Amino acid sequence: MFKIPSTQSAGLSLIPLAALLFTLQTASAEEHPGLSRTTLLENAVELPDNNINTKMIRVIFPPAFKTPDHTHEGPGPRYVVKGTLKVIEGDKTEIYTAGDVFWESGKLMSVENMGQESAELIIFELAPVHKNAN
Repeated sequence: MFKIPSTQSAGLSLIPLAALLFTLQTASAEEHPGLSRTTLLENAVELPDNNINTKMIRVIFPPAFKTPDHTHEGPGPRYVVKGTLKVIEGDKTEIYTAGDVFWESGKLMSVENMGQESAELIIFELAPVHKNAN
């Protein structure tokens, strides 16, 4: 629970009104009916280095667009915001739709928008930091 330190003045406890209002409106997640917290994906990761660059990338695929085979700099979770995507990674083929989360390993892959409208994917990537040679 959040506690507000009070100040003493002439034997009286004075609490600023703003802090009191903040306390009245602040509560833990367990105290808010309707608030939902769900783990969508969890994956243990062995980092190759202590210096990791993280990226969050939004990709919008036009209707029926298919990427060439490619790899990303690092593995990480992917979240389908909109549309239907066919992901071929290594020898595995999966179909993901809006709200799906999956783990991309960094293997050779392709992605195809299976729909007639644009699809959107959020990529969270964990990659080694590129060090400049000086």
